[in-house]
Amino acid sequence: MEGQRSLVFPYPTSASSVRVPRVFERDHLMFNDKTLWESYGRLFLLFLLGFILLGIGFAIIFLHPYDAIFRWKVNLAGAGEIFEMWRKPEVKLYTKVYLFNVTNADEYMSGIDTKLRVQEIGPYVYREFLEHSEVMFNDNGTLSTIPRHPLIWEEELSEGNKEDDMVILPHIALLSIANVVSQQNFVTRFGLNNLIRMTNSQPLVKMTAKEFMMGYSSELMSLGNTFMPGWIYFDKLGLIDRMYDFDGDYETIFTGETDISLAGLIDTYRGSTDLPQWDGKHCSNVQYASDGTKFRGAVSRNESILFYRKSLCRAAPLIPMEEGIKNGFRAYKYMFPEHMMDNGKNTEENKCFCRYGKCLPEGLLDVTDCYYGFPIALSYPHFYKGDEILFSKVEGLNPNPEKHETRFWIQPDSGLPLDISSKFQINMALDDITLIENTEKFANMYLPLLWFDITMSTLPTSMDIKFKFYLNILPVAEQVFMYLSFVAGTILILVTTYILTFEIMFKSYGEKKHNMGTNLWLDREKRCKTKSNNDNIYAACEIPLSDTDSDQKIEETKPTFMKSQSERLKELGHRLSDRFHGSVGNIRGRFDDLAHVKDRKNSLITPEESRDVNNEAYKSDSSENDKDYDRYQEVKQTDTDDDCRYLEVIDDGSEFDSDNDRTKQNTNETYIHID
Repeated sequence: MEGQRSLVFPYPTSASSVRVPRVFERDHLMFNDKTLWESYGRLFLLFLLGFILLGIGFAIIFLHPYDAIFRWKVNLAGAGEIFEMWRKPEVKLYTKVYLFNVTNADEYMSGIDTKLRVQEIGPYVYREFLEHSEVMFNDNGTLSTIPRHPLIWEEELSEGNKEDDMVILPHIALLSIANVVSQQNFVTRFGLNNLIRMTNSQPLVKMTAKEFMMGYSSELMSLGNTFMPGWIYFDKLGLIDRMYDFDGDYETIFTGETDISLAGLIDTYRGSTDLPQWDGKHCSNVQYASDGTKFRGAVSRNESILFYRKSLCRAAPLIPMEEGIKNGFRAYKYMFPEHMMDNGKNTEENKCFCRYGKCLPEGLLDVTDCYYGFPIALSYPHFYKGDEILFSKVEGLNPNPEKHETRFWIQPDSGLPLDISSKFQINMALDDITLIENTEKFANMYLPLLWFDITMSTLPTSMDIKFKFYLNILPVAEQVFMYLSFVAGTILILVTTYILTFEIMFKSYGEKKHNMGTNLWLDREKRCKTKSNNDNIYAACEIPLSDTDSDQKIEETKPTFMKSQSERLKELGHRLSDRFHGSVGNIRGRFDDLAHVKDRKNSLITPEESRDVNNEAYKSDSSENDKDYDRYQEVKQTDTDDDCRYLEVIDDGSEFDSDNDRTKQNTNETYIHID
């Protein structure tokens, strides 16, 4: 009806006043959505991180990133860090030389002694500065280089021995020429005997240790160059000097591009995979051998490897003997096989080491063609593991496995040498030279000259740190990271799944069920009061809610939410009932009541309004009072998420008496109309 007035009654209210919301409920819902999004977003990111960690773990299993790093580092084609280590190693490689000084030269030459007595002296230590110079990369996964092995005298490591020590040793030039010419015709032998008499050359001579090792001048050598041109092109002869003569040598080395395990191994030596002095692949092959700088990598526990040095005149096999820890690395110990110095007596395939069909006793390797035609034979020191015939004309030799065995400690994954001790002895294997002047005492004799030990005991500090990082730390770090990825990823997935499934879903269901229970109204009242006090959302509407006078003091004790709502509804019903009853029945009595209400401050119904009420209105409003209450209950049940909804009771057109106490309307509120 036109001019009707509204009575606003908020049900979440305090005992004294009604508060009006100043923001929409949707803002609160948006705030909750944002909070939920932040919570769910973090959980989703953790869930996704778990799958990423699992993916990293599987990637490590299938891709092996350490292997990729290892191949990149070991590959010599990149000319990187490992290439520089191979090109010019920083290792301290030493050559220790032990000489066999003859102690009974006069007695033996005079025939008093039947055996030549020798005494080992040394060591005379030289440092070997290995270098691969003039490197050129090829298109077939190899590089070409010239090996150089310059020697520097190390007096501090020579244990008091000096290069100028005087020793008595065999005259190598005389005995070598005598061995060659003894097989020639009479004229050739006659000419050589005249030279020996002219120069008074003796088979045992006194010289310094350096002269014997690095070369000494001899009149016979000079005459020999004239007498047999092209045979000897040098004026001085020294065993160590000739052993380290690399003039004219060149080799191709695998870079590891096609097979990383072959990096650093020999492909060809002087343009061929075979050495020219041997017949048969077993004896002549040098392909896939190591010069000692780097050995074959990725080898198994039972796999043998090859080692080649020019002084050996062959590629010697190395077989693994044991596994252990050396200098902080996992390593295999390699040694030469039992019958490596056999010439076919025990190993049939070794017969190719017999020169021109002539096989030396076991323990000797004929390397005449590698030492300019001199009758040189290699053996282990002190004829270790040699035939007994080798000791028949010499005394003073004491073979000892601990001192004279060769050993190689090699890291199997990289082929890095960790500890090397390669020991060989240089001997003269003389034939029947009884027809040569002054040499008959040495006919058919195996004469020891010296033995050497090429050794490297430790890696330099810089190399040791780098290779420990590459070989020890990185593989373990890869495994640890892989397992951590699996464990962390699994935990994140399980925990986030548990939270999403149990903590949020079931908790939300429990809270919803709890809110639908008997404590719903109490929880709503608590939230409304908290929000009223903290957020200041509601503004007070000064509408008295009791029949008492406005001047009457409001009780300090506040009723509960359910109780206050029931009493207010009952009060509202009584007021409507009194108003309509007065219009039909006792108008005078009702007028007095209304007058009394008018005198009250904040009165809700005026006398003018009561005069316009008829009897039918009373009945109608009384019946609709029950309907309003039912509607109120319905709103309460369905709108459980709204904490601050309001009821509006529509007046029938009567005016309020007091304009000062009139309830102010808020256009942003939602009302429930009672017709």
